[in-house]
Amino acid sequence: MAFDQTYCMDTLAAATRPEADSSEFIYAFLNAYGFPKATITQVRNGGQRNVSSRKDGGHVTLKNWLYFMPVRQGESIHEALQVLADEDEPSRHKCRFLVVTDFRELTALDTKTDERLEVGFSELATQYLFFAPMAGLERTKHFEEASADLKAAAKMGRLFDRLKEVNEFSTPEQLHALNVFLTRLLFCYFAEDTGIFPKNAFTKVITEASDENGEELPELLAHLFRVMNQPEDERPADLPVHVAQFPYVNGGLFRDDVPVPEIRGKGRRMMIECGQLAWEAVNPDIFGSMFQAVVDEASRDALGQHYTSVPNIMKVIRPLFLDKLYAELHKAKGNRKKLESLLERLTRIRVFDPAMGSGNFLIISYKELRRLEMAVFRALQEVSGQQEMFMSGIRLDQFYGIEIDDFAHEIAQLSLWLAEHQMNLQFASEFGHAKPLLPLKDSGNLVLANSLWVDWEEVCPNDDGYEVYACGNPPFAGRGPGRSQSQLDDMESLCQALRSFKKMDYVGCWFYKGARYLNDNTELAFVATNSICQGEQVGILWPSVFQQGAHISFAYQTFPWKNNAVGNAGVHVVIIGLSHADSMKGLIYKRVDGAWHVQEADSISPYLLEGDNIVVESRNTSLCGREKMLFGSMARDGGHLLMTTAEKDDLVARDPRAAEWVRPWVGSEEFIKGKERWCLWMADADLDQVMKVPVVRERVEGVREMRRDSRASSTREMAQTPHIFGQLAQPVSGKYILVPRHTSERRYYAPVGFYDHSVICGDSNLMIPNGSLYDFAILSTQMHMDWLRLVGGRLKSDYRYSASLVYNTFPWPEASERQRQEVEKLGRAVILARAAHPDKTMAQLYDLDKMPDNLLEAHQALDQAVEKLYRDRPFRNTAERQEYLLARYEALIEAEKASKVGAKKNSRRGIITEG
Repeated sequence: MAFDQTYCMDTLAAATRPEADSSEFIYAFLNAYGFPKATITQVRNGGQRNVSSRKDGGHVTLKNWLYFMPVRQGESIHEALQVLADEDEPSRHKCRFLVVTDFRELTALDTKTDERLEVGFSELATQYLFFAPMAGLERTKHFEEASADLKAAAKMGRLFDRLKEVNEFSTPEQLHALNVFLTRLLFCYFAEDTGIFPKNAFTKVITEASDENGEELPELLAHLFRVMNQPEDERPADLPVHVAQFPYVNGGLFRDDVPVPEIRGKGRRMMIECGQLAWEAVNPDIFGSMFQAVVDEASRDALGQHYTSVPNIMKVIRPLFLDKLYAELHKAKGNRKKLESLLERLTRIRVFDPAMGSGNFLIISYKELRRLEMAVFRALQEVSGQQEMFMSGIRLDQFYGIEIDDFAHEIAQLSLWLAEHQMNLQFASEFGHAKPLLPLKDSGNLVLANSLWVDWEEVCPNDDGYEVYACGNPPFAGRGPGRSQSQLDDMESLCQALRSFKKMDYVGCWFYKGARYLNDNTELAFVATNSICQGEQVGILWPSVFQQGAHISFAYQTFPWKNNAVGNAGVHVVIIGLSHADSMKGLIYKRVDGAWHVQEADSISPYLLEGDNIVVESRNTSLCGREKMLFGSMARDGGHLLMTTAEKDDLVARDPRAAEWVRPWVGSEEFIKGKERWCLWMADADLDQVMKVPVVRERVEGVREMRRDSRASSTREMAQTPHIFGQLAQPVSGKYILVPRHTSERRYYAPVGFYDHSVICGDSNLMIPNGSLYDFAILSTQMHMDWLRLVGGRLKSDYRYSASLVYNTFPWPEASERQRQEVEKLGRAVILARAAHPDKTMAQLYDLDKMPDNLLEAHQALDQAVEKLYRDRPFRNTAERQEYLLARYEALIEAEKASKVGAKKNSRRGIITEG
């Protein structure tokens, strides 16, 4: 039986009213979540379904699901829940939910997700979804259970929400104080689990030195923080032992005297819960993103976009520098001189993130270089055959970053300290010693600034003698509301030399500026939205990058941007590496059957395929001399010339004379979804004649008024001919080919239509007047679809078809008359296969999962014939087709250029001869 959520809420609301019998609550609770009446009766009567050893105390235990424990008023339900969670009985019976209540408040623990509920008893109905898994409705699972990182993020997020309930954070000063408080908490939790502080010292002080209601806790914490900023020899002699045990931290972390927020009892319990996490297993790379998500609701929504997971960071830094360094280590094994040279090289590496955020890339790069260094030490021990004394030569001041957000900048500094401590602990466990972390020292060369306005060379010098690797995940912000005015100002200042730079994604600025930063000892790699390698953005960005002497050294083709953070961003990204050196082969990473594979390439095109630096640029005419493609006719009518079927029928019924001008009208939605629309088409009609028909005159006057009131002068001019569409493209005879301007990514083929001129084509389509069946067939192939995928733009995930960028640039095959006839025959077969399913729309016919077999077979036969026009050998996949088409495009462009040069020479020669 399906879970009736309304019944559940109503039942819980009735059972928790003040006048309700508390002894009946558990039975109503089970009833609310759909437990069988027989089970509830057995529980009521003390039957075997209740496996609790303490039935006499009102305890109810249902295997796999529930342990319910009532307590007397005055007892702490929170302590009781903790005691219950530590007992053997609930786990022995695999109880999913532990519930404790004094019938004034209720607290519960989901043992599967480690989530807790605290709620007033009378408000339980509002939180009914917490227990919904008992009714078969599993809650969305945001966090992996094994991940200490994300449990920490979840618990800190709930703590922050609680602090917001009891504090005012409306001013910048209040918010800054909160940020400082959370940063200090993070350090203390980490410090007590990793040997910086005595084990569990911080959480123990909160537990033992503050009362349960949390009223004195802010004063206690403020005292602790002040002491942590005092060297031991400057502290008062009478400090209590529980305060004096904390060491001097330095580094500015506890320097400022900022107020500690009000915490109260629930916040205190949450702080204790946070302290019980295994913070030694938490990765510093998530700290900043965790706190951005905690303190800033906008960042919380966008955490999936701005937090870069460790696997994704490794996709950047491995091909950028790690793989090369490990290759050198492999070659150096057994050779002490080469190993020592590699150690020296590691001290001359600089890692620079010019969009640093909270420092994820710097932290992971630091840790990976430390791990590599330890591998070199092990190799040196193998050479000598004995244990040697080593000290790390890798320093935090080899790591550089620029960040515009003050809080993220501070968190990045803290995270680097903690990453250094983690690696020192690893080093000590293997080599027996490590540098102490405290007092904290400078944490890298991290600059608070706008990366697009400062000189990168001043922040991270890329002079001779050093290897510099720039990397990161710059912000994604495309055209429209996703981009702020300040970001537009950044682009205007930096990219004025780029044609149509405002059409470029904001992330492109880092590639543009990065290309200028490159030199022979500098390489870079950034994560970017895949839009910079699609459509018109390619022609905007990449020619300028290549003109700086850069080339693409490696690339990850498009993949969905996912990580373990809450709110995974729904974007698709690429990773692109740039270098000056062109002696090495490029590497293209492709995802095949769920796994990444790497392909060597002599060169990588800006479309992230093997190929030259050729950029497909918009043009006004077909590269291969095909018929012109136009926008469909634009009504610009305010809705007065377009009609539904009902409106059309009503119009004609009111005055049959109007039927003379009624025509079928097809926009992209009508074509794809099979909808019916109509229009008044009066392109050849006399206005005076039109105005004699009242029902038509009424609509024409509506058009006139709309156009006359428009802000656009071109539209106001159209008010003189209000009965005619604003822009006309419709052929007066014959047929035309219709191409929707947008098509779903969930299609093997972009549907193309073939229409008689009597059907009016709207401007949400493109059209080829007098297009032939051969043209229709070629546009209906996988070859053409792959060209659209390659050079077309995107609207969200849908493909955007463009006459100038897709159709006019498409490298058509050469065909004999016999071959043309064969292709036309197969194109006709596609039309007939569609016609065999008159009940299906184009959307249904071309859906990946619903495409009829006969239609797919007709397309595949057409594909085979057209591919043979290009070459005899079949293409293996999309990438091979795209690489071939790019090469053919380049050849056609070169031939066109040569032809123009030859024409100019002949023209000059003719002038000289006449002279």
